[in-house]
Amino acid sequence: MTLEWYHWAIAGVLMVLSELAVPTLVLVWFGAGALVVALALALIPGLELLDQLVLWLVLSLALITFWFRILKPYRSKTLAGRSSAQVIGEVGLLVGDIGKFQKGQVRFQSPVIGAQVWDCIADDPILAGTRVRIVSVEGSILKVTSAEKNL
Repeated sequence: MTLEWYHWAIAGVLMVLSELAVPTLVLVWFGAGALVVALALALIPGLELLDQLVLWLVLSLALITFWFRILKPYRSKTLAGRSSAQVIGEVGLLVGDIGKFQKGQVRFQSPVIGAQVWDCIADDPILAGTRVRIVSVEGSILKVTSAEKNL
């Protein structure tokens, strides 16, 4: 049985697309390996099936290793995706004045739980431009207090 370059290309595209259904970020690397084998077959026709399979396996495993060992640890430099308990204590800047138990907005330098600007409430009135610290997360609203108050 011989596989042509387009067989590998179709298999690669299908594996990359199947990553949409199974978001584990593993199938995409097998798909990328298949696409590279398709390119290699287009450039060097006549590769044996065993050579094709070995090339695909080695490329796929190298890409997976590269992703999980080198790239993925540096992927999350923001606070996005962190649980609410992990963001307690983060400091942001109050966008507008808020009164006691009134809603305001706080802006963070890097995204916190996926966004840079959040609605917030406070137990005491706080003026705009004040640095505030998260004390709790209540649904989709952050409860804050003046950062200087907690020193």
